[in-house]
Amino acid sequence: MGKKTKFYLVAADALPEIFLKVAEAKRMLHAGEVSTAGEAARQVGISRSAFYKYRDSVQPFNDMKTGRIITFYALLKDNPGVLSNVLSIFAGSGANILTINQSIPTNGCAAVTISAETSDMRESLEELIASAAETAGVVKFEILAG
Repeated sequence: MGKKTKFYLVAADALPEIFLKVAEAKRMLHAGEVSTAGEAARQVGISRSAFYKYRDSVQPFNDMKTGRIITFYALLKDNPGVLSNVLSIFAGSGANILTINQSIPTNGCAAVTISAETSDMRESLEELIASAAETAGVVKFEILAG
């Protein structure tokens, strides 16, 4: 039997610098800013062998979640239009909303879960989360499951 790979979600500021540089080199290759892995490695300041050693193990969080169903949790103030504004952000990002569940507001806030399919998103998950979190009336916005 093969060994099962385990995955961990770790904040970028806790990672060794080599992983961040490999992720940046991969981004540069994907974006077409460089044409070879050697050029990407040189520009971020790592060896080509280090890039190849870690390239399959380093994956930005938003890339891992692309094309998957993600469930978001939001705590929204009980004000007219707050949920509508959050849903507009999803629509603008290209995410396809599958379900919306809202609790009855208590203490002026309602808990909302939104499940969405993310394969056709035109922006990153980080951008969607940041936009939603900055919306007036949003107390909390985060990924619940995915």
